[in-house]
Parts: sequence; C-alpha cells; structure tokens
Amino acid sequence: MILIIDDDAAVRSSLSLLFKRAGYEAETVSSPEAALDFVRHTQPDIMLMDMNFSLTTKGEEGLELLQKIRVFCPDVPVILITAWGSISLAVRGMQTGAFDFITKPWDNHQLLKSVETALNLRTRKAVSDIPQTRQELDAKYDFSAIIGKSEALTNVLATVARIADTNASVLITGESGTGKELIAEAIHKNSSRRNNRFVKVNLGGVSQSLFESEMFGHKKGAFTDAQSDRIGRFELADKGTIFLDEIGELDQACQVKLLRVLQDQTFEVLGDSRPRKVDIRVVSATNANLLEMVREKTFREDLFYRINLIEVYLPALRERREDIPLLAQFFADKQSTQNRLPKISFTPDALEFLENLPFPGNIRELKNLIDRTILISGKKRIDVEDIRTQSLASETSSMQTEIPANLKLDELEAQTIRRAIEQHNGNLSKVARTLGISRAALYRRIEKYGI
Repeated sequence: MILIIDDDAAVRSSLSLLFKRAGYEAETVSSPEAALDFVRHTQPDIMLMDMNFSLTTKGEEGLELLQKIRVFCPDVPVILITAWGSISLAVRGMQTGAFDFITKPWDNHQLLKSVETALNLRTRKAVSDIPQTRQELDAKYDFSAIIGKSEALTNVLATVARIADTNASVLITGESGTGKELIAEAIHKNSSRRNNRFVKVNLGGVSQSLFESEMFGHKKGAFTDAQSDRIGRFELADKGTIFLDEIGELDQACQVKLLRVLQDQTFEVLGDSRPRKVDIRVVSATNANLLEMVREKTFREDLFYRINLIEVYLPALRERREDIPLLAQFFADKQSTQNRLPKISFTPDALEFLENLPFPGNIRELKNLIDRTILISGKKRIDVEDIRTQSLASETSSMQTEIPANLKLDELEAQTIRRAIEQHNGNLSKVARTLGISRAALYRRIEKYGI
C-alpha cells in the first residue's frame, strides 16, 4: 500500500488515481499530524511526501515529518515531492534517509518506475535468497567475464545480483584499473534490459563544448560543423543501460545538464526543440572521492544523490590477493590464444611473488606485467626471475624517459601528449592535469598534431 502525504487535494487525487490504475492500493492524508497518526497504527509499503505544508517554501515541516516518520517506519522507503527550484531541500531529505525525490510537475512513467524500484529493493532486502558463494552465484547469474573467488569480490557480486534486475541508479567506486566497467556490464547482463544496448561514455574525454552533441545528439546544421544528423548516447541507450564512466571529471556546467536529463529522462536534440523521452538505467563509475568533491563544491550534491541510489565499492587488487593467481592464469591463457602460443603456466614461487607485489595500477597493471613477461621470456613455464625482471624493468622505465637525439620540439610535445593519453587510458582531464595545461589547450594541441 502507498501512503500519499500532501496538503493539495488535487495532488492527492491525481496521485491516488495514477497508482490505482497501475494496480497499487493507495491511501491519502493531508497533514503531518494525519500522517503521524496513520503510521502509528498502519505501516505502508512506501510513502510519497510533499516537502511543504504551509505558505512558506522552506520545507522545515517536511524535514521534521520525515525524521518522525522514520522513527515509526525505519525500513519504509519515502519518495519526496518538491519543486525544481527546491532540489537543495530534497537533498537534505535524502541526507535524512529519503529513498528518492521527484520534482513537480512529475512524469508519471518516471514516478511509477521510482516506486517500483523502491519496492523491488525493499523486497530483495527482506527476502535474502541471493547466493553467497561464487559457485552458487555462477549457477544463477552471468558473471563469466569477472575472474576471482575471494570473499571481497564475492560480496561485490552478491550485491550486483541483488540489484541487477531493478532500475536503481548505481555508482561504482574504486581505484583506477579495478574493473569497474566489467561490473557495470555485469549489472546490465543480469537485468531485464540485457537484450538492449549497453552504451559506454567516458565523461573524462568529453569536452564541455561537445557535451550536448555527444550526449543528446544534433540535427544537421545545428552548428557550423554539424554536417549530418547525430544520434546522442542517451537515445542510443533507450530501453537499455547507459554507463557514465569517470563521472567525477564532469565540469559543473555539464553536471547541471546531466542532472536535468536524469531527473525525468527527457532531453532535446541540438537544433530540434521537440523534447525526446528515453527509458534508461543509469550506472556511473569514478575513482574520485565524490563526497569530498561535494564538500569542496566541485560536484553537485543533488547530482550525487541522483546517481548514488546504490553504491558498489570495487576493492583494489591488494585487497583480494588470493585472486591474483587466477587472474594471472586467465591473462596467460588469453595471450596463448591471441598469439597462438603453447599453454603457459607459472611456478609456485612465481605466483607467490605476484601475490606480494603492490600493484598500484591494479588489474590493468597485472595484465601488462603478465603480457610483457610472456612475450619477452618466450617460455612455456614462467618462473619468479622472469616476473621480477619485467617488474623491475617497468619501474625503471616509469622513472626515466629517454629523449631521442635530433627530436624537434613539436615532435617531442606530440610524443609527450600521446604517452600521457596512453598512460591515462584516454582520460583527457587527467592528461591535461598531468601536463599542467587546460583542457582547452590540450584539445588545441590534439587537433594541431592530429592525435
């Protein structure tokens, strides 16, 4: 049963009719006092609550009511109703424990989807039938692309299994190179959206000037270089999942544009004023500390709560060392297949040596080390000295870069930019910071050298 708390009779009537048509039982109350009286003797499955119950729009009554309601119904999800201009108020409500917020005028489809997601998550939390071992998880879910059976990784996969088939927005956090994209793909592959597109966007590589064209698309002639129509990433992801990687790299102007789309999943193509509607699941990832960025005012708090309904922390490789031998063998088998090499194995000492390496670059660094060792050693059985040699060689090469003789300044600059782009896997924001230049200056140099 859904409890609707709002002092506007038209809102109560409209929401009640919407939910009853969707097959839900709905009850309404018009004041904080009536709401508290209701929850003292009846526990609803979910509540929708207005933030303002007086002529003022400060919302203090709504926040006070939310705190009191959570005393009586701590496990019942609450969705807040607020105006777009009062989103900061909704954020305070989220901090108090609300599940989600919607803005007036609301979109019926989005509201029903939010209610369905809240109920699904509550049911899955109450009825915990999710397998707890890697073997049990593999029997029921498709995690074939994810290698490892450590407790830390198994806990992550159990969380993915629990949330995959909901529409909840997910934020995947963890250090660079831990495999956040694989977790995002696993969420998509184990959801009801699996037969539709999984669209990846590296936000660190999208400039502010190209953001709208890249994400929302454009019509031919919308701007000088628009030679043909372009379909944006959101439209490509319709009915599927959009993966927003490196979301912490997005500048604040683009954060506002993204928030508006995530709010009601409606956008306008550049050069076309007709609004377009999409149905997407949003999965984001970052290696940045978004909470710290929120405190520093470099990341919008309202966007943080919009993308962070569920957070999945992906442990670093040093936190799951028992998976290193499995990963090493997986990468060795892959090399054997790709380069038509005989089956490659490792001595016990070699595997023990690998398990004790720090791997600040995580799985990506392990893969590079295994690939390099196999190709340079030419052996079918890799021993500890083979790995130690390549590990030391990697450390040495990262500490010093030899400049070839007779290299012109422009060539040196272009080579430095290429190396930085490779080092940061195409994340242009990080490349710009590493080189000590602005992103705009970096884009000009990329265009100049044809990189």
